[in-house]
Amino acid sequence: MPDTKILMDGLCFPEGPRWHEGRLWFSDMHGPQVIALDLNGVSEVIATVEGRPSGLGWLPDGRLLIVSMLDRKLLVRGHDGKLSQHADMSHLASYDCNDMVVDGQGRAYVGNFGFDLINRAPRKNAEILLVTPDGRVSLAADGIQFPNGTVITPDGKTLIVGESMGACLTAFDIAADGSLGNRRLWAKMEKAVPDGIALDAEGGIWVASPISNACLRVIEGGKVTDRVEVENQAFACALGGPDRKTLFIATAKDSHPVTSRQSRTGRIETVPVKVAGAGWP
Repeated sequence: MPDTKILMDGLCFPEGPRWHEGRLWFSDMHGPQVIALDLNGVSEVIATVEGRPSGLGWLPDGRLLIVSMLDRKLLVRGHDGKLSQHADMSHLASYDCNDMVVDGQGRAYVGNFGFDLINRAPRKNAEILLVTPDGRVSLAADGIQFPNGTVITPDGKTLIVGESMGACLTAFDIAADGSLGNRRLWAKMEKAVPDGIALDAEGGIWVASPISNACLRVIEGGKVTDRVEVENQAFACALGGPDRKTLFIATAKDSHPVTSRQSRTGRIETVPVKVAGAGWP
């Protein structure tokens, strides 16, 4: 595949990219800002989140949801630009909250670290929490090995999550009430760790793998069909652009909360792909 192009650099640690209304929205986690970026490289700071922003998504009425990691809350940005609490997840999230997908009904599925990754604490499994549009929080799934990037198929019936510490993609059926069931292995990764992911219209999933310095397109069962190499670690990805055939990759040399603010090696890189994005986010 062709080399990537740098759309924006000088970031601390970009994560959670989402294509929305003609721009790429993402969290510069250790910035700590939410930024919207157009295809000409013009950026706008949408919000500052002192609790570290991560996953992003939108309610049906157009309001932006933002995961605030450290206080384990889900924030909502009103039409007036002000942030307020949408849900408190601290009673069910076992550690810092992280990535999220929001479906077409405004239901948010939020993962968390499960343990203190930064200080290399012993590994512990984590949960996926379901937050309804009215802010109610419940347990959707547990026993997940560091739930990270998450997608929902276009029919709204299947959720697939990357288990970073399990080196696999795991699928669930989504019931009418939003609950998850029928857990199953979707793909086992070899020499790769799934971080952020993006679903395409042929059912392939682009997987950002930090240890691989690459974004890999994987089909169900684990076969890798395409590979995009990047200079630094690939932490997240999204399919967007006018035809959803641009792969956006969030990369950085450093993910540490302190040193990444000094090095500022974070980038948003782009490369064209053949199959358009589909589903959520």
